[in-house]
Amino acid sequence: MTPENYQDIIRKREEAEFHDKIRSDEVQSDPKLRSFYTSNVKFYSITRASKTYYEKLILQRCRNKRVLDYCCGGGYYAMFAATHGAKESVGIDISQETIRFAVERVTKHNLADKVSFKVMDAEALEFENESFDLIIESGALHHLDLRRAWSEMNRVLRSDGQAICMEALGHNPLIQWYRQRTPHLRTVYETKHILTYSAIHSVLDYFGKVDIKYFHFLSLAAVPLRGRAAFEPLLKLLEVADSVFLRLPLIRNMAWIVVFVLSKPRKDCNADQTIAD
Repeated sequence: MTPENYQDIIRKREEAEFHDKIRSDEVQSDPKLRSFYTSNVKFYSITRASKTYYEKLILQRCRNKRVLDYCCGGGYYAMFAATHGAKESVGIDISQETIRFAVERVTKHNLADKVSFKVMDAEALEFENESFDLIIESGALHHLDLRRAWSEMNRVLRSDGQAICMEALGHNPLIQWYRQRTPHLRTVYETKHILTYSAIHSVLDYFGKVDIKYFHFLSLAAVPLRGRAAFEPLLKLLEVADSVFLRLPLIRNMAWIVVFVLSKPRKDCNADQTIAD
């Protein structure tokens, strides 16, 4: 075994154990522990713009398609696709406890005939080539060896397929400072591998086109007012401001979240390459 392979095994074990712990009955049944491991939830109070855009992209592309929810977590988006016209949704995740939770959720909602979940290594998918029409992914790429992820997504997508990804960016120094100050919320590997623009750019070795949209810079200022009457009007105002400022090249890398669509999977090396902002 090479040192690189050994490090991969350790990394993946740490990721699985971390997410198994968060989903464990011990944490979920203890309000203090659950609050400790989800103390960043407050920031998601302002993410409706990115979430709405991401879901709109899924709605436009999932009907009558076979969909892979790549690193599915609790399985919400696999179920979302299935309830909005997908022919079949398959979710995979490295965490056994997370998959157990997803299976319980899909059973509760009577969707087991349309949605299935499997414990699986996202860097070594157990699917045949060109098995899926659409891949959806949210907040997982920074847990992975990125080039292996790109390669596997490329491999299992059909030649006319697309992947829709929603990820945090790692350029904003204040957000990075917060990440460093809250190590209990993420693994060490995750903290060091939050996506950058150059990391996203590396996907062009595997996909011919990337369409990117940036979200949440000024709107983060509304977080302290969540739950108050002023929150909603302020968030609306800041969302409008973000839609303007995040078009500027020097500002947009300060965004918290990006949503991007990968298309034209490079089954050979001759595809044109395009990044569209």
